[in-house]
Amino acid sequence: MDVVNHWVEVLSKWIWGAPMIILLLGGGIFLTLRLKFFQFRFFVHAMSQTVGRIFKKTDHLDGTLTPFQAFTSALASTAGATNIVGVGVAIAIGGPGAMFWMWMVALLGMASKYSEIVLGVKYREKNKEGEFVGGPMYYIRKGLGWRWLAVLFAFGLMLEVIPSSMVQSNSISSTVKSAFGWPVEVTGLIVTILTAVVVFGGVKRIGKVAEKIVPTMVLIYLLGAAGVILMHLDRLPMVLGQIFIHAFTPISATGGFAGASVILAIRWGMARGAYSNEAGMGTASIAHATAQTDHPSRQGLWGVCSVTMDTLVICTMSGLAVLTAGTWNQVEQGGDLARAVPMAFGKLMGAEMGGVFVSVFLLVFVMTTVGVLIYYGEKQAEYLFGLTFSKWMRLIYILSMYAGAVGGLKFVWQFLDILLAMIVVPNMIALLLMSKEVKEETDDYIRNIYLMEKRAKKEMENKGA
Repeated sequence: MDVVNHWVEVLSKWIWGAPMIILLLGGGIFLTLRLKFFQFRFFVHAMSQTVGRIFKKTDHLDGTLTPFQAFTSALASTAGATNIVGVGVAIAIGGPGAMFWMWMVALLGMASKYSEIVLGVKYREKNKEGEFVGGPMYYIRKGLGWRWLAVLFAFGLMLEVIPSSMVQSNSISSTVKSAFGWPVEVTGLIVTILTAVVVFGGVKRIGKVAEKIVPTMVLIYLLGAAGVILMHLDRLPMVLGQIFIHAFTPISATGGFAGASVILAIRWGMARGAYSNEAGMGTASIAHATAQTDHPSRQGLWGVCSVTMDTLVICTMSGLAVLTAGTWNQVEQGGDLARAVPMAFGKLMGAEMGGVFVSVFLLVFVMTTVGVLIYYGEKQAEYLFGLTFSKWMRLIYILSMYAGAVGGLKFVWQFLDILLAMIVVPNMIALLLMSKEVKEETDDYIRNIYLMEKRAKKEMENKGA
């Protein structure tokens, strides 16, 4: 077993090193060029059509969830430990320059996420329960005609949800035990029951829960991070300088920080950015395919908004908090690097309260993440083996939550990164090969919706004048 674990670890590190970074970053560059820098040219429009129309009624449009519910459900699957403690770990290893490369992969990743949502909505269909379903497995099969690649994606994601849910529930039980002293068995039981209540309500309940919890928790967390930054506001100019300088020049050892080369900053910044917003993984298109919308590209705008909120806002605030508070170089290399963020909040709230604050947010974020992950897994099981089998997989996912919370079946966790690669590669192949369709949908949206709405608005303004 030790030999197997060793080679699985070696393979995982290799895959999520240069190969995956090249695929995700290179794919993002290609799509950005193919779409003529759409995410930059239409960024203001994307924000006005997403967060600017949160409360707009869409009941008259085809879809299962409102666009905002689909967005918050997709955001729930990404907003979590990666955005909070993961950013602190990346900076503690790669230095301040890692922040710059995290931003770069996010800006390019917008094109990938936009593209997969466009295709997800375009090729969606209704299941036997009358709900819209979609995602990479549908647009790969129907758009490319490659059933085998669609099956590979669906099978990989169906299995990936098991170790992913176990890791998430284990992080909850460990965090709660550290902050409140609760036994992992008790936390595991509570988490399992709460998860069951949410996921047995189906996609509509998941959407309603995410719609209410995620925005509130994100806002409170951002206010806390802003408090830490304001407390050390005099250091902000120096920190911003370090981010840009050490994105291209090495940084020497200081405090508990061991020093970092430019390559290390690039590797950790890009990996954290790609992993935090899931652009290129295709998972977001599964949630967005359920949305009530009049055009695939209009829903795709939520992808631009999602990456902005996830990486450019939440991850940035976490990073600036640990950099201005100076805790990024106070954690010892080889020790618990995840302590960088709780230590930063401890500067504002006191050491104990800082840890409790971060623990509570991890608990809530991970809970919402797992609910959406299980939904993603169910949809793969439904695609492969039918609706009845997907209900059995739901039960397996829920039980795996308890097993993960108490630390059981840890050997399964070793395969998480490999299974993630099984879903990224097929999805990115599809996005690159179907980029022409994404461009056609985008051009159609600009010509027949964006420009027409712009003209109509101008005519209304002229009449008002």
